[in-house]
Amino acid sequence: MIEVRDLVKSFDGLRALDGLRLTVPTGAVYGLVGPNGAGKSTLIRHLAGILRQDSGSVTVDGEPVYENPAVKRRIAYIPDEPMIYSQASIRDIRRLYRELYPSFDPERWEKLAPAFGLDEKRPIRKLSKGQQKQAAFWLALALTPELVILDEPVDGLDPVMRRQVWSLLLSDVAERGTTVLVSSHNLRELEDVCDHVGIMHRGKLLLERSLCELQENLVKVQLALPEGAELPEGLDILHESRTGRLRQLILRGKSEELTATLQKAGPLFMDTLPLNLEEIFIYELGGADHEVQNILL
Repeated sequence: MIEVRDLVKSFDGLRALDGLRLTVPTGAVYGLVGPNGAGKSTLIRHLAGILRQDSGSVTVDGEPVYENPAVKRRIAYIPDEPMIYSQASIRDIRRLYRELYPSFDPERWEKLAPAFGLDEKRPIRKLSKGQQKQAAFWLALALTPELVILDEPVDGLDPVMRRQVWSLLLSDVAERGTTVLVSSHNLRELEDVCDHVGIMHRGKLLLERSLCELQENLVKVQLALPEGAELPEGLDILHESRTGRLRQLILRGKSEELTATLQKAGPLFMDTLPLNLEEIFIYELGGADHEVQNILL
């Protein structure tokens, strides 16, 4: 659905996006992760049609997003700070959305009301940050969008509302084929909901794969070797640590193949474990000068 090709954007001579390429399939829940300053929010503003690229292309189903109202009407975008009409009430913004978006569904708006429990007549400025996020989701979901773009979407929501919001979004993915792109630092939460992941660094995409592929190609191994034994050659070791004779390795490759290779060293003990998304993020960025260092205090 989303195609980004060779995207470049600079601010005051600093290149925030540097030839970035990204693909989000229709119906996917795509998690965009990266360190602070990687360019995630800049990319998201291009996807939402807010920023014009210096070069490259940003398209949805082959159509450019920037200055294209027909495409923007298919998109619901919730930024980190969602509400700009602070003097308006939720009801005022609902009326505006009904005028701007032909897909706005009044019946769905009413059905969603109990899930959020907000007073439509209250001005946005009188809502807490969490309530403002709830209002943003209420409005976005009533649009019945084809594409939902989220930047730190559940920041400020309590655990119950987080679960509620994700339940509603994932129901739309399953029932309507909605595509969701979400940028968040909460990698544990993304791991529960995403089926595709892109890791950004310095304005580029380091990798882009399904979550299953990422987890299949990185393995954590704990093992103890006999005295004097060495690890087999040819292993792609991303990280190694030791506690006495026990070694912990982060290896790139398939678990079955790595196990067979390591067995050649005659380990006294060996166990393999899959990595979670947070560990994948850390060790994939290790090759980009972001490996977590052991520091002696």
